[in-house]
Amino acid sequence: MTGRDAPAPAEAAELADLIAAAVIGCPGVIGLTQTPGIPVATYLPGRTVSGVAVRAGEVEVCVVARYGPPLPQIAEQVRQAVAPLVPDRVIDIVIGDIALPGAEPEAKGESAGPGQPGLSGQQAAVPGVRPKKQDKREESANG
Repeated sequence: MTGRDAPAPAEAAELADLIAAAVIGCPGVIGLTQTPGIPVATYLPGRTVSGVAVRAGEVEVCVVARYGPPLPQIAEQVRQAVAPLVPDRVIDIVIGDIALPGAEPEAKGESAGPGQPGLSGQQAAVPGVRPKKQDKREESANG
């Protein structure tokens, strides 16, 4: 967060925490996450709010969605939860992962990250997405 229009650290911290709480309260959301290679976080002195990026004029939220509801519906839930908190900013929603039933964290507030429950499109058996087939050389090397 740099530049003249960047929110002050105290404002960014308060907004990031409020946004995280509002998003986690959405019925279609399991938790907040980051997508590898796409950092979505608010960096504050001494801590980071992962999954919520508060920027000047924009807020980006990256979530783990509950398997079942249509993803556009979940994105709209998140947008409606966040909009009252930042009426003057664009809200970008990233569905970073989908959690299958039974693979959800026990506490909804837990973030799903690498090695935690939450599955990629291939693992979640999303219609139209097929797992990559192993090359014959890999099959013979593996077994």
